[in-house]
Amino acid sequence: MRSIWKGSLGFGLVSIPVKLYSAVQTTSLDFDMLDNRDHERIRYQRVNEKTHKEVPYDKIVKGYKLNDDYVIMDDADFEAAAPEKSKVIEIESFVDIEDVNPMFYETSYYTEPDTKNNKAYALLIQALKQSGKAGLARFVLRSTESLCIVHPVENVLVVTRIRFGQQIRGTEELNVAEDVKISKKELDVGLALIKQYAEKFDVSKFKDEYTNELLNIIKQKSKGKRATIKKLKPHKTKSDDLYDQLMQSLQAKKGA
Repeated sequence: MRSIWKGSLGFGLVSIPVKLYSAVQTTSLDFDMLDNRDHERIRYQRVNEKTHKEVPYDKIVKGYKLNDDYVIMDDADFEAAAPEKSKVIEIESFVDIEDVNPMFYETSYYTEPDTKNNKAYALLIQALKQSGKAGLARFVLRSTESLCIVHPVENVLVVTRIRFGQQIRGTEELNVAEDVKISKKELDVGLALIKQYAEKFDVSKFKDEYTNELLNIIKQKSKGKRATIKKLKPHKTKSDDLYDQLMQSLQAKKGA
């Protein structure tokens, strides 16, 4: 793995020099865009809008349009906006990780201490595990300020970027009724169904089956064959009554 950020992780007066590594990877297939007439690859070019000529990457700068003109920005300008956040992940408070709505989660990064036997790094892991807390911090990554939580995964501190509150849309415009009446017996069976399906979370049980099936189809087509298409089998219930459907679900689970 190659580090994507280098700085320090701070809490209180303690500073831990760390590197960040991406903790996630894509599992989707990488398709090329082709011309359907000769199957030659289509390449995207960075073209000057005025001259229509390709622009070398090292000649591209970032600009912000202000009053019909562009203000050109460089790396120093972005760092000057928040120099301390460009180099430091400063934990501002500690929160219960259960209080963080999953809607806020974005992506995660592993941290690695610059020194192998870093006592402060080990201390923070143990303290977070015993307290059940996670650190709430802000830092700048790729010219963008990020809110994040710092939490332990086994013997590694993980930085998970989360969204700011203003990035989550409100629900006011959704047409969702608030006064739907649910009977006690319907709720009781619903709770029983949840209890029956409840299990310890184990993500290893789930695989990206769509990508595997897609790869299988690609391999079959490369041999001049057509893969067998699975037909959807809709679940049928004997009644439109919610209570009856819940009871049928309970019985189906028991008989599985």
